[in-house]
Amino acid sequence: MKTDDVAGIIEKRRDDRGSLIYILEDIQAKYGYLPADALRAVAEKTGRSLVDIYGVATFYRSFSLKPRGRHLVSVCLGTACHVRSAPIIAEEFERQLGIAAGETTTDREFTLETVNCLGACALGPIVVVDGHYFSNVNVATVKKIIQKATVGLDKVEIKGDERIFPVEVSCPRCNHTLMNPEHLIDSYPSIRVIASFGDKHSWVALSSLYGSYHVESEFEIPEDTVVHLFCPHCHAELIGATDCVECGAPMVPMIVRGGGLVQICSRRGCKGHMLELGEVEV
Repeated sequence: MKTDDVAGIIEKRRDDRGSLIYILEDIQAKYGYLPADALRAVAEKTGRSLVDIYGVATFYRSFSLKPRGRHLVSVCLGTACHVRSAPIIAEEFERQLGIAAGETTTDREFTLETVNCLGACALGPIVVVDGHYFSNVNVATVKKIIQKATVGLDKVEIKGDERIFPVEVSCPRCNHTLMNPEHLIDSYPSIRVIASFGDKHSWVALSSLYGSYHVESEFEIPEDTVVHLFCPHCHAELIGATDCVECGAPMVPMIVRGGGLVQICSRRGCKGHMLELGEVEV
């Protein structure tokens, strides 16, 4: 760990609301976990107590105090998943990977964990690998999930891929729906927003299938262009407090119907995205 790297992260996030969480997110994105030396550096440079910093680091499940594998496998053992044989799914992952829950394979490829709830009870048993949701998992599909993670989870097929499912979203500012049932993409209502890039200002339609990257727009958007997206109803810019961990561009947040937040990268061509299910304040 380089102290200068941590200092740069702290300086970048100093003025952000809830800066400590974003600082820890950036450190974990860089190192794959939260090194003890990094937490001490954060305490020293922000003036916060080390106890408080460890408290935040251990409270949020997304943070880890020890190195993780290249792929993080989370098996839900919440009530809805438990009654659908989720413990057997977890045991099969342990058998296939040769590790117990909470451990990392010796080649640092996989870390396995069990969680109490992933907020998608109707789709259980649920397994999440590197942010990709797998629904209705059974023992026979465990090996296939591991194989897909090894090959690359960004290689998807719209039809027949259990990681891809529709979401309904609304504006995080005015809570007005962004769904357009008259414009279908991937056979589902699209997400319609207004885009601004360069000297262009036009509509953009996004696929509402989580895991699909299909986009249609009035004007062609060049690859690698960072696009500013706006709500077509209240005209507020859809911009979050975090940046894409893959390319550094701002993330675009949208509220998921039923509770949760989906964020997509604002850079054309980047596949950075994140889905958090649960209650979200508007």
